[in-house]
Amino acid sequence: QVQLVESGGGLVQAGGSLRLSCAASRSISSITAMDWYRQAPGKQRELVAAIISGGSTHYVDSVKGRFTIFSDNAKNTVYLQMNSLRAEDTAVYICHAVADLGYWGQGTQVTVSS
Repeated sequence: QVQLVESGGGLVQAGGSLRLSCAASRSISSITAMDWYRQAPGKQRELVAAIISGGSTHYVDSVKGRFTIFSDNAKNTVYLQMNSLRAEDTAVYICHAVADLGYWGQGTQVTVSS
């Protein structure tokens, strides 16, 4: 099992930055992939960024060049650095881990004011 705890969300003005953290309850070096999803009101959950065991990363087109996903294996934590935030980035951001099963965190709210 993996427990995931997100932090770092909040209210920010458009153009600003936030860094989200996802702390895992066990070593992330043994986890196949860790992802950040987001869900805005009335919209489907969307995969925003993923980091695969070995270090490769993937991003949805709308955040390329603005968001960066990276990990600190010593802290069992994955981060999402979000720069140049836009109002349309407003959503609950949810951490997800792919191991023997899929595991979800509770999410953290990001609100970008225009």
